[in-house]
Amino acid sequence: MTVLSAALLALVLLTGCGETRWNDPYPGADRQSNTLYSAFIDRPRHLDPALSYASDEWDFISQIYEPPLQYHYLKRPYQLIAQSAEALPVVRYYATDGRALGAEAAPDQVAQSEFEIRIRPGILYQPHPAFAKDAAGKALYLALSEADIATRFKLSDFPQTGTRELTAEDYIYQIKRLAHPRATSPVFGHISEYIIGLKELATELRADNAKLVAQHRARYGSVDKGLPWLDLRNYTLAGVTAVDRYTYRIRIKGKYPQLVYWLAMPFFAPIPYEADQFYAQRGMNAGRNLTLDWYPVGTGPYMLTENDPNARMVLSRNPNFRGEAYPSEGEPGDAAEGLLRDAGKTIPFIDRVVFSREKESIPYWNKFLQGYYDRSAIASDNFDQAVQLNVEGQATLTPEMERKGIKLRTSVATSTYYLAFNFLDGVVGGLSARARKLRQAISIAVDFEEFISIFANGRGIPAMGPIPPGLFGYRDGAAGINPVVYDWVDGKPRRKSLDAARKLLAEAGYVDGRDSKTGQPLVLSLDTVARGPGDSSRLEWYRRQFAKLNIQLEIRTTDWNRFQEKVRTGNTQIFFLGWNADYPDPENFMFLLNGAQSRAKTGGENTANYHNPDYDRLFERMKNLDNGPEREAIIDQMLRIAREDAPWAWGYHPKDYGLSHQWVANSKPNQIARNGLKYQRIDPSLREQKRSAWNQPVLWPVGLALVALVALSLPAFIGYRRRERMAGRVQA
Repeated sequence: MTVLSAALLALVLLTGCGETRWNDPYPGADRQSNTLYSAFIDRPRHLDPALSYASDEWDFISQIYEPPLQYHYLKRPYQLIAQSAEALPVVRYYATDGRALGAEAAPDQVAQSEFEIRIRPGILYQPHPAFAKDAAGKALYLALSEADIATRFKLSDFPQTGTRELTAEDYIYQIKRLAHPRATSPVFGHISEYIIGLKELATELRADNAKLVAQHRARYGSVDKGLPWLDLRNYTLAGVTAVDRYTYRIRIKGKYPQLVYWLAMPFFAPIPYEADQFYAQRGMNAGRNLTLDWYPVGTGPYMLTENDPNARMVLSRNPNFRGEAYPSEGEPGDAAEGLLRDAGKTIPFIDRVVFSREKESIPYWNKFLQGYYDRSAIASDNFDQAVQLNVEGQATLTPEMERKGIKLRTSVATSTYYLAFNFLDGVVGGLSARARKLRQAISIAVDFEEFISIFANGRGIPAMGPIPPGLFGYRDGAAGINPVVYDWVDGKPRRKSLDAARKLLAEAGYVDGRDSKTGQPLVLSLDTVARGPGDSSRLEWYRRQFAKLNIQLEIRTTDWNRFQEKVRTGNTQIFFLGWNADYPDPENFMFLLNGAQSRAKTGGENTANYHNPDYDRLFERMKNLDNGPEREAIIDQMLRIAREDAPWAWGYHPKDYGLSHQWVANSKPNQIARNGLKYQRIDPSLREQKRSAWNQPVLWPVGLALVALVALSLPAFIGYRRRERMAGRVQA
């Protein structure tokens, strides 16, 4: 074939490929499927609800497992509602002598609290081999030999599946698993302080497990292929009992209303004993990952049907899911945003969710812009391409994003980042007027509005105290500002002037940054973790903030482990840390300043080692009160004390920015709950239309290259043909 004809044929073939998208990462058969496409960065380590305590893992298991409670998808502040339970728990209080107390009983009167939870009848588990039975009703896969398991490497190698109804005993079984010596649950230490009998159960289980280990080693020489099953149904947990098939009670020490928040976490989701027995069989985890940590078993709207954490994970609709109604009410503005159009309709709306692993942000971002991912966060590298800030500092989409119909959702995280002053330090610590005014002056000078703008792309709001928005006790507007650092001017908080900071500094005995007693310049130290060259600008920024007051700031960098050790031992002066809420209760932030939680003295979470007897006394009153006017008034008092003492320069609450394409509906960020996939809806037809328009192959450069190739080849071809003809004439 000649060069010319080959080039022309290639051009014809290329022009015939108009329906082909060369960059499409998905099979053509999936183009109109009711599938949501997303991505994940870090591979999940645990999918067992007793072990998992990471948000990226909860993104998966919260779609699969159903604790009794959940958070309302739309309402803010965050509100608990029933999930698998029929209603919120019934709570009863008892005195030391067993006498029932009223709902308004003071925490110091309550010896024990009882939470009674009733589960909805008729809830079924997803199809799973652990429930499979033969015609006679005998379990098919709960008594397998090691030889039976040797030929099976994934869950689909067990062809038969079954299901059964969820019962109260399944919730009790999971609570017992928190004490299991093979589980090492990260919340056992905390929860065992409250649930009656959980510590004692752990002791009993450790003893019995040690016996099994010894017996197994004697028989097999090792425990590499697993230990015999510990049937937790045979153990009593004094504080957790079943009332009937659908009702159970949890009894705890004292008054701890925050337990209801734990009842919305995967740690308190149900685990059927059959699943525990199935995965405990010898050989299941011998290089096969046939474990609850790899193949979850739940009652939720989705089930994990593909698990390759290095590449792809797939959630598919649970055919046994009972259905749930989309919320009919939300917060102001939700209706206008279209978030109530599906009110009352049965969820979930999406059949399948495909998560692909993306280790780098640039491929992730490009695939989102091409329409191959339905949602995306915004990395710092892509921020300017996606978002612009208007003159009021509000985030809006860039014209490019608006042309694509992309939607921006923002929400303030239930987190706080703060610059802490170590109260054990002789210069910045303590309750003396000198130290207090020094901290106040620094709090004014360190401009966190500027920090947010420079280092967080504007993604955050300045903190007025430890409590972030969305939690009870947080106040908006003039009533919520920190009057030590801000004034309320023209309907907005305005940071006090440097003159105000310098005045406080002088009153503290450091006129123009010099100690009035010694005449020496004030030198303070910031302890921080050395992460890399990119940190230099941030650390230099800190120096400039202190230099506004003529305070010299020394930067003491170290690695993370050494930094943690310095904080633990109180060997710091000033440092920067953050806290993310486990549950949306003000106690979860106010305890960070409780003297009894001092990191250096008790190993608690009060890293500043702040101690004010008035604050601590109010904290003890506030922490176990129900939300209401009394609790709010106490929180207001605590905030006044803490703002005046300034153990932190309060820093900021980060703001999360999320993008979604126009074909994704009902997308609203929720900083506490991770089970929002069931509420979302997609329009596959619109998605396919936009993907096709955005990813048409651009053929003219290829055609131009072919024409150039022909043009370059043509003289050689003509010369070749001329020589051929001349040779033919000579031979003739």
